[in-house]
Amino acid sequence: MITKNVELVDHYSKLKGGKLRMLLSENPWDSGHTDWIRPAVIVVPGGGYHFVSRREAEPVASHFYAAGYQVFMLEYLCRPQGVSYPEQLLELSCAMDYVKRNAQEFFVNKDEVFVVGFSAGGHLVADLCNEYAEVPSLYGDKLDCKPTGAALCYPVTESNSGTFENLTFNLSDERRAELKTKLDLSSRVTSATPPTFIWTTAEDDLVPVHNSLYYALALDKAKVPFELHVYPHGRHGLATGMREINEREEPCLNDVFHWLGDCARFFRFFCKERG
Repeated sequence: MITKNVELVDHYSKLKGGKLRMLLSENPWDSGHTDWIRPAVIVVPGGGYHFVSRREAEPVASHFYAAGYQVFMLEYLCRPQGVSYPEQLLELSCAMDYVKRNAQEFFVNKDEVFVVGFSAGGHLVADLCNEYAEVPSLYGDKLDCKPTGAALCYPVTESNSGTFENLTFNLSDERRAELKTKLDLSSRVTSATPPTFIWTTAEDDLVPVHNSLYYALALDKAKVPFELHVYPHGRHGLATGMREINEREEPCLNDVFHWLGDCARFFRFFCKERG
């Protein structure tokens, strides 16, 4: 097993920050099989663009690692660091580009790089999925940042929330008005949006379920492959759905944790090797 941390600003000078933490498997063969590679997942925790959740990082990464993926966890700058949009989008885009550029070193198939986002991280992931073609001009340089597929976990997809306030806190009123339309992400879905797995709970009172439903309807209208799970019970922010990182009295965990295996299988459908 290889663990490694990379400061993205060391490789992308136009960024203000951002860090990738890696959980990688080395080639397990004693001889031969020099072309051994894995698909990859970039995990993007939530936190309302005010912090980056630890619960939605390592615990999630370990499950995808065990399911056969090389895993990268993104720590992006947030409001307390004095940054606002589009810095977070650029950090995720550069993370995607970095993984693809170094695919051989990381035993990754650069055509099989997926991204998983939670809550505000789901907002960030959905923004990338619908804006990846525009990002190079926004960044001012070439970036290969299109995900092969994505997972949105109880995602924020609307621009009328506290998440939006944190993302745009120091921008002009005019710019905020422009972004209010641009970051209403269900309206941005097109046939070019990557395949998407979505899960949430009907009881989520922080990010209401319609955020996921409207986005799924937009995917359906654009004929983008998708899978949607709405679990009947559970609060916001269940992460893996496992008891080790959730309140023990949470009644729904035996149902919710299945999303991990379902998502890993959904991603495999878009890989060359589906096993």
